Amino acid sequence: MRRRKAKEIKILPDPKFNDVVVTKFVNNLMLDGKKSLAFKIFYDAIDMVNDKVEDQDGLDVWRKAIENITPSVEVRSRRIGGATFQIPTPVRDGRKASLAMKWLIGYARKRNEKTMAQKLASEVIAAAKEEGAAYKKKEDVLRMAEANKAFSHFRF
Repeated sequence: MRRRKAKEIKILPDPKFNDVVVTKFVNNLMLDGKKSLAFKIFYDAIDMVNDKVEDQDGLDVWRKAIENITPSVEVRSRRIGGATFQIPTPVRDGRKASLAMKWLIGYARKRNEKTMAQKLASEVIAAAKEEGAAYKKKEDVLRMAEANKAFSHFRF
């Protein structure tokens, strides 16, 4: 166990939308410390979402997508008496946002479009419509937790 609680690092808001959540998303999107490139990819993706979805703002569509793929419960493995059980546990707020962002970025990377901005834009639009791979991942996690509800009394 740790001696002290870890210091929380203050994250600065992004330059265009002045939003801390956008910066956290870009930090997850970034590879090899190339933050300016990650910001360019994100802003290009939001512009593409703006073009494809006329009636809504691109940033609002992105927020809706993050909200749609945010999990409320997850399963954690716990070993009890020689058997391993999958125990459904509620997800902490910080972890909820982190999981949603990582799933969205991970499944966007696996898509078959030409550029990362196009992949991200397509995955954001799909998640906002409650479809796509990232939304399916959230549904799978919820289904797994529902199936193992009988073991919830083992929660730590």
